Amino acid sequence: MSLEEEMSEELAANEILAMRDNRSPNIVTYLDSYLVDAELWLAMEFMDGGTLFDVLRAVYLEEGQIGAVCWECLQGLHFLHSRQVIHRDIKSCNVLVGTDGSVKLGDFGLCAQLSPEHSKRSSSVGTPSWMAPEVVRGEAYGPKVDIWSLGIMGLEMVEGEAPYQREARLRHPFVTSGDPASSLAALIISAKQVQEDWRGDTCA
Repeated sequence: MSLEEEMSEELAANEILAMRDNRSPNIVTYLDSYLVDAELWLAMEFMDGGTLFDVLRAVYLEEGQIGAVCWECLQGLHFLHSRQVIHRDIKSCNVLVGTDGSVKLGDFGLCAQLSPEHSKRSSSVGTPSWMAPEVVRGEAYGPKVDIWSLGIMGLEMVEGEAPYQREARLRHPFVTSGDPASSLAALIISAKQVQEDWRGDTCA
């Protein structure tokens, strides 16, 4: 993990603490971490099957297999939620699998630790297509948002991708039927004039 990017140190610390303090058969085991120049190297158990995303790109899952993945993920989420931790980024890229059939949650950079004083969160973090509506709206939320994301991941396992991945972005009639940008010119000039008038009044 590069520590030069914005928020990277906080995300790195978040990930280390979450994995170190929450050991479970359905959570990737944290082994150690090393600072190498401006990078933090995380050592974790090796999951030889890669990510669930890798699997979905190569093969189709049958209904029973999808159920098995969901069950294992739910075991991991039940453990996290019982410890007042929200993952906040459940998706196929963050689920690791082994050739022995093991399924484990990974990537805890966006997780949140709840407390009696802070029993809800409201920051809009995660990956848009997998985010629960209350997260998108910036409303207070709790652990149930992970269940929503797991449901989206279920659709991802059925369809091979999350809903609306092929939809053109921001093509709503409200946006496409707007006035041309040149129509803003008079408004901006007017706003500038008002600001200059204000400055004149302040100086007087």
